[in-house]
Amino acid sequence: MQTNIHHTEVQGQDNSVKRTIAEIHGKAEGPTLIFFGGMHGNEKAGVYALKDALKCINPKQLNGSIYAIAGNLKALERDLRYIDADLNRLWTTANIEAIKNKAILNHEEKELLKLLSLLEDILNKNSGPFYFFDLHTTSSKTLPFITINDALINRKFSRLFPVPIVLGIEEYLNGPLLSYINTLGYVSLGFESGQHLDAQSVENNIAFINLVMHYTGAFRINKKDKIAHYNLLEEESKSLNQFFEITHLHKINSEDSFKMKEGFDSFQKIQKGVEVALSNKASIYSNHNGLIFMPLYQKKGAEGYFIIRTIRPFYLYLSVFLRRIKIDNLLVWLPGISWQNKEKGVLRVNLNVAKFFVKPIFHVLGYRNRQITETHYNLYNRERVAKTSVYKQQPWY
Repeated sequence: MQTNIHHTEVQGQDNSVKRTIAEIHGKAEGPTLIFFGGMHGNEKAGVYALKDALKCINPKQLNGSIYAIAGNLKALERDLRYIDADLNRLWTTANIEAIKNKAILNHEEKELLKLLSLLEDILNKNSGPFYFFDLHTTSSKTLPFITINDALINRKFSRLFPVPIVLGIEEYLNGPLLSYINTLGYVSLGFESGQHLDAQSVENNIAFINLVMHYTGAFRINKKDKIAHYNLLEEESKSLNQFFEITHLHKINSEDSFKMKEGFDSFQKIQKGVEVALSNKASIYSNHNGLIFMPLYQKKGAEGYFIIRTIRPFYLYLSVFLRRIKIDNLLVWLPGISWQNKEKGVLRVNLNVAKFFVKPIFHVLGYRNRQITETHYNLYNRERVAKTSVYKQQPWY
């Protein structure tokens, strides 16, 4: 079946959205693809793209199953990022257990429980392999890009798309949906298709969705359309098909009055000392050289801006080798480091003893940190929980 690329307007569309945007089961066995759109209610491009890209899929030509799920329904109707709390910052194991035991829930907590029940139902009813994709847009102008938790299966699948790939966001954001899914070991990618109200964001999402279906073997698109979708993403990303990592986040407190200076786009070069924002009427200057990433140009949000830098290919190749031989088993021989949970790949690090261990070493080995007390932090490794063996027989691996 031919899938035509065509222009879709973001503004002026119907705001009414059902939880299940699409559910399609193929006649043949195959992967299970789960797409999320509208986890933030002012990011509708993913919802529109899912409706468009999946409306003509013939189950007879589909291998496996496809689910397209809307996230924050009331926020989507009201065109708000969220109602009471950021739905894409609630997905930690501890927080989920706390929500289950609460007597009174806010809107996003209710949404989380509904989404969690649906997610568990999908995992129980399907055999996989499972793939998860969370579709977003940003408040600033941006190239399309992918964010991943740093597991090698995520890296390998992400490389199929001609867009920038950003590692390490889980180290700076607490509770994104995809970080929770990564603890389950599945391939999961975040795709940021562009600016909120830019119609091109819908087109970028449509291209991404079609390529996902093609690469996973769920639905083979013809060669002409595959090339067109690929070329579209390559052109929109200005051929910036590289890996990046986050080096800095300016966090906004709830009481802060934050205003980003106008004129910054994601992936724009920035020099140390450049004024970037006003916080409580005081100027904020970049303390890093690099690329500015996701500057905040909306009222709601706790992340003012990030700074990212390119990862040298040598370190990417080195990390693949060291992870495959599981050299991280030797880390617990070092002072101040012990297993918090070896099965789940969680190390506990005493900051007073292990001050001389720098982040890049842990990053190469696949560990991202989360400080838990003034003296300790936990390091989380996605490789130890990744279901790599499940994906080795897939056409893209």
